[in-house]
Amino acid sequence: MPTGPPPQQVRFCRSADGVKIAHARYGEGPPLVINSCWLSHLQYDWQSPVWRHFVEDLGRSTTTLRYDERGFGLSDWDVSDFSFEARIADLEAVVDDAGFDRFTLLGMAQGGPVAIAYAARHPGRVDRLILSSCSPATIVDDQDAEMEEAFVHMIRVGWARPESEFRRVFTSLMIPGATPEQMTWLDDLLKMSTSAANCIAARRGRYGVDVRPLLPGLDVPTLVIQSRGDRMTDFDDARELAAGIPGARLVALESENHILLADEPAWPVFLREVTGFVAPDAARPDVTQAVRTLTDRERDVLRLAAAGHDNDAIAAALTLSPRTVERHLQNAYAKLGVSGRSARAAAVAALLAAR
Repeated sequence: MPTGPPPQQVRFCRSADGVKIAHARYGEGPPLVINSCWLSHLQYDWQSPVWRHFVEDLGRSTTTLRYDERGFGLSDWDVSDFSFEARIADLEAVVDDAGFDRFTLLGMAQGGPVAIAYAARHPGRVDRLILSSCSPATIVDDQDAEMEEAFVHMIRVGWARPESEFRRVFTSLMIPGATPEQMTWLDDLLKMSTSAANCIAARRGRYGVDVRPLLPGLDVPTLVIQSRGDRMTDFDDARELAAGIPGARLVALESENHILLADEPAWPVFLREVTGFVAPDAARPDVTQAVRTLTDRERDVLRLAAAGHDNDAIAAALTLSPRTVERHLQNAYAKLGVSGRSARAAAVAALLAAR
């Protein structure tokens, strides 16, 4: 029988202007509220090899609360206001409806500025702030405006088409290191998450947002985490965030992906940093104790997995058969209490966290 937290619970609340916002709770542990990018669908994400590991792995050590933005996923699509203030109000409504008094807030991608604004307005409710792959400002100059109009035209003519050529442009920017299967899942999620009209309106609603003046006034422990080769967000934006927020810590990930994939070495690093930041005192003892039960050979296999080697490469390095490598991995998963498609990444994260 499957073990782990109960299935996610989906609820709906109304934002300040009456728009219904869908939010989902999953996992056990200290509360972590995720204000993600526009690309989400609370139900479909569970089937996707692009997003499922985020929810599943974070839910092993936190009570994860995430929501679909207005105009996307299970939230209302019949929306006219995609302004920055409306998006802040959505986050306020979701947190209030969930009943969280204090929590860690994770702002991902274009959810980052909303998270920063919320933390500035509600300092008594945000215990910790995490900013992942986001920019503090979306100021569009003449060159950016020309590129944006090209994107808008592709969205308008190709978003809902059965074939994925137009959507693949966005997919290739977000996950250039993905397998064909992962790219196909993201292509499909783009089409399922919203309509072309909503996508265009939401993009335009993000123009002119600038939270840089808020950064020096933030008084909350902050982690900034960013892939060095991210093609959607420049690494200099992460440096600006970390330099602008007092006491913030910057973690650079060795990846080209805007959305980290479960099977890349950067994912267990992200998971270790985020879960350790959310609960620095609570998470480590259990992980350390579980890792101590691993044999030396199981540790060797996981260390090579952490370096990005597949089973054949691990077998060659340790003079083992691939079948024996898989047996060591399965034994390690059982001892660490991880399972499913993200078990490998979770086991590697546990090993790294126990160092």
